[in-house]
Amino acid sequence: MKKLRIAAISFLNPAPLLYDFEHAPQQERLAARYDIHYTLPSQCAAQLASGEADLGLVPIASLPLIPGIVAVPGCTIASLETVRSIQLVVRPGLKLEDIRTLATDAASRSSAAYVRLLLKHFYGNTPDVHEEDANLAHMLATSDAALLIGDPALLALEEHNRQHHFPDHTWIDVAKLWRKHTQRPWVAAVWAVRTAALEQTGITPQQLTRDLQQSRDAGLEHIENLVSEWTPRLPLLPETIRYYLSENIHYILDAECLTAIHRFFHLAEKTGTLPAYKFRLLNDPK
Repeated sequence: MKKLRIAAISFLNPAPLLYDFEHAPQQERLAARYDIHYTLPSQCAAQLASGEADLGLVPIASLPLIPGIVAVPGCTIASLETVRSIQLVVRPGLKLEDIRTLATDAASRSSAAYVRLLLKHFYGNTPDVHEEDANLAHMLATSDAALLIGDPALLALEEHNRQHHFPDHTWIDVAKLWRKHTQRPWVAAVWAVRTAALEQTGITPQQLTRDLQQSRDAGLEHIENLVSEWTPRLPLLPETIRYYLSENIHYILDAECLTAIHRFFHLAEKTGTLPAYKFRLLNDPK
């Protein structure tokens, strides 16, 4: 039987979600059903859209743009307050309503959509937005503000806090800004699957959901293992990684997160950031 092809994210934050896929004793069992490879968040969506992947950790802003996919219940990458790995850095002397040019990390999708709709809906601002590689100095050399996501954002924030990089700039945690204006969690990504692929692989929706949720639960039970594995990979203190995985990121797609997703798509449509979209889970009635 054909394996389900997974496009996963090569950042720190999804590490708990992928735990069983990367660790014994479940790794070998899952490898019989799933074929996993790693890429950037924006490329997960692109590979689902092209048919190169069947399942991916997809930025929620990409969901309206890919026909034939639905979100899998149970797992998410979200934040209930402060996420730390999504940073909007603004030049000295500028307020959010003053930003005229915005450079976004080329890896971003949902984060850029969040910033665009927040600026338009709450600050009446529609800056010119363009993508660049995740280099803060280069981004701010050409733009009023820069948006960093994932590990580059964590590393830049660490340098800012410990070595006073860009000390006169305003550093804004986008999840915290979203929470301030909506009183909702910030939801970045969900597992999304091409429904046709399930039929081709013989994996049932119930089995897929169970495999993903069990992997998440195993990851949350083994945070210390993940801290040990990731400390040599990133120039971050172990306590920073530990707090990020256990406190900054929220991994359960609960009712509050679902409400936040609906709020996001409502505002995204209202501001013209994204086309109208009805969010649907794999277990929802058709």
